[in-house]
Amino acid sequence: MGKIDPKVDEAIETLNMKDGPTRRRLLTGTGLVSATAAASALLTACSSSSSSATKGGTSSAIGDFPKTPPWQFWFVNHVTTNLFFVPTRSGYTDAAKLLGLPIPRWGGSVSALVPQMVSYLESAIAGKASGIATTVVTADSFTTPVANAMNAGIPVISYNADGIYKSDGTPVIGTNRLCYVGQALYLSGQQLGQRIISLVDSGDIVIFIATPGAGNIQPRFDGAVAAIKASGKPIKVHLQATGALTAAELAAEKAFMTGHKNLKGAFAVDAGSTELLAQALKATGLNIPAGGFDLTPGTLSAIQSGAIDFTIDQEPYLQGFLPTLYLYLYNLSGGLVLPPDTDTGLTFVTKSNVGPYLNSKTSYEGSAGVTLPTLVPRSGPIQNPVATTST
Repeated sequence: MGKIDPKVDEAIETLNMKDGPTRRRLLTGTGLVSATAAASALLTACSSSSSSATKGGTSSAIGDFPKTPPWQFWFVNHVTTNLFFVPTRSGYTDAAKLLGLPIPRWGGSVSALVPQMVSYLESAIAGKASGIATTVVTADSFTTPVANAMNAGIPVISYNADGIYKSDGTPVIGTNRLCYVGQALYLSGQQLGQRIISLVDSGDIVIFIATPGAGNIQPRFDGAVAAIKASGKPIKVHLQATGALTAAELAAEKAFMTGHKNLKGAFAVDAGSTELLAQALKATGLNIPAGGFDLTPGTLSAIQSGAIDFTIDQEPYLQGFLPTLYLYLYNLSGGLVLPPDTDTGLTFVTKSNVGPYLNSKTSYEGSAGVTLPTLVPRSGPIQNPVATTST
């Protein structure tokens, strides 16, 4: 075979051609007016397609969707700097790039202040957002602003938190949003309670909670307490607030543990409080069962070392990706494709299965320094997550 034209070689590599008639003809130039010209045309087409896929207002080769405006979505959040929402932001970024949309705007409150969240939601309405995704951390504070958005023709989806629940787990929904994307929170709390009673037979335990009463975490506490009471075990549950800012949570945990050396277990219902459990236990010299929620780096490392027993995954990546996809489809279809309530599930992560979470550095789980989606190899049997939807 003669010398391959550099342009031909570039086309073959760029387009990842397999061995076949087109590849062989490019290599030899047979059957083509000019292999170089043909390769250049292919590369130009490829480059044009890649460019158009990153801009709003163009059709995608995948699915051949029609041209759309550059719809700008807004995400309203209650703890905008919390580590838990790093993969959520990766999720909506990836979805927007896949769909050829601007990256959604992100804002609200750093410390779960509802007036700040409502103000940002109102800014989204005034800014004529194409769609809004919001956490709903109280029973009724979002009723009016969400109604205002919907009345203005702006679709609204809730994610991560969807109001508040009664003590029996009955949801109190005060917002007329289109759907909720997130974990079934009260039922996930019941699963936490079941795990606690498998580790503790009697005595005092503590369940740390960043902001008591908040719609995203209070239902978990209530569900856990209900499961513990139903077990009949003589376990006394203490509720201890740690605060919305992660920087203050360690001090709160250490102070409580120092004053309660008889504790038989320490647990948490939010990412920040769980992340710091191992440090607080070590600082106070307690060696007791412990666990909580979410997959922050400190939590995963603590599970691997045996400092804490478990954590619960609720797929924060999906809580960014799916609302973006749902808002896109709603706008694309003129409201004919209604988004469904979506349970992002519940998976227990323990020392037996924590390895892949630590060994795979991905944006899906919020690994530090990883910003792009990657292909993660998988092997072995598939473990189904615990369903958190009611039947």
